[in-house]
Amino acid sequence: MPFVASVGTYLPCWGSPLQRVAGDDEDAVTMAVEAGRAALTSGGAVERGVVVSRDLPLLESSNAAVLLAGLGLDPELEVDERLGGAPATVDAVSSARPRTLIIGADLQPAGAAAILTAERGLQVRTAARVARSLPVRTRRSSGDVHDYGDPRLLHERGLIASLAAAWLDTPVAVAGVDHTRALELCLGDPPELPTSGASSSLFAVAGLAERGVTGPLVAVEQAILSGISISGGAAAIHRREPAPRPLPEGRFVADGDIPISLAAYERAFEAKVRWEAGRFQLSGETDDDTDVELDFPPRYRVGEHGGLSTDYELIPLPRTGTVYTETTVHIPVPGLRTPYSLVIVELDGVGVRALVKVTGAAPGTVDIGDRGRLALRRVAVRSGVPDYGYAFEPDALGVCARGAA
Repeated sequence: MPFVASVGTYLPCWGSPLQRVAGDDEDAVTMAVEAGRAALTSGGAVERGVVVSRDLPLLESSNAAVLLAGLGLDPELEVDERLGGAPATVDAVSSARPRTLIIGADLQPAGAAAILTAERGLQVRTAARVARSLPVRTRRSSGDVHDYGDPRLLHERGLIASLAAAWLDTPVAVAGVDHTRALELCLGDPPELPTSGASSSLFAVAGLAERGVTGPLVAVEQAILSGISISGGAAAIHRREPAPRPLPEGRFVADGDIPISLAAYERAFEAKVRWEAGRFQLSGETDDDTDVELDFPPRYRVGEHGGLSTDYELIPLPRTGTVYTETTVHIPVPGLRTPYSLVIVELDGVGVRALVKVTGAAPGTVDIGDRGRLALRRVAVRSGVPDYGYAFEPDALGVCARGAA
């Protein structure tokens, strides 16, 4: 019987109160990292990861390496990538062992949520699982989607019939449907969920935990249904849900394929995605690293005897800093919305400055001296491969106040 120790949620800052939109530099993996890091705010060990989505960027390969690096977890951890919606996430929760990080991520509407299981916390148990076939929406291997387009059939022979087959008490929350439908099906006032896919089940867990509500939580997708019963206990809730605002206007150049060097991609991956600098321990230096110079990005050095020294170690960098200088670029670049802003950020306490793109703010609204954090983002798509790095997200208060002025 699993227990939920903490829940983390993430919503992009773009869109409307009813529907968030992923930024140009966001995808299911970057949002999963944001939600996962929020869930890990309170600490806690992780021994296994599960990520559920229908929008994973890599289907022929694995997204696990980027996910673990962005979360700062051991690259040897097992990660189970599942293609599915709200019921698949509930199934992952109901069968999870302690110290499992479960993440759901969606692009339409955009959002992600994560839970960390433990030996104690919010208690959940399996309540129902119904597998019925009613494929009203299908996706071919080519990516083409066919929608049968019969909402009454989906409601009567999908949702209602599956609920009847489950022999459940009236649920306190339903994930995978819009809020109007959930109000019709639930007891009391269910939490309003910002997504309807894989993450919606975990947003529902967060909403029920905040209210102290117990009872059945049901997740549905077409005619598939899974349910868990929340029966008491407490979980820490950490939300990264900034107020929504319209996506900035700009020109998006989609033409032109940017080539990739997989050799260069592999060499830079650990430092770039784990956000680490190189440090050499030169002869004569002590173990006190307060005065040791860090290289970002890491690079080789010429040793004291004229040979090439390659034995640096990687040191985690702070994820907060101050804008040292900034500029806004207006020349169109394939794959980027123009204009966009670049900043050099002076990281806190390490004497390292990094050149990064600005995220989560309109171009031209970030100024010298602004504070913010470094967030994992998709910096480019090269030869069809998503390339990840870090972007500067300014503290919202200062940027919003300046934009309003």
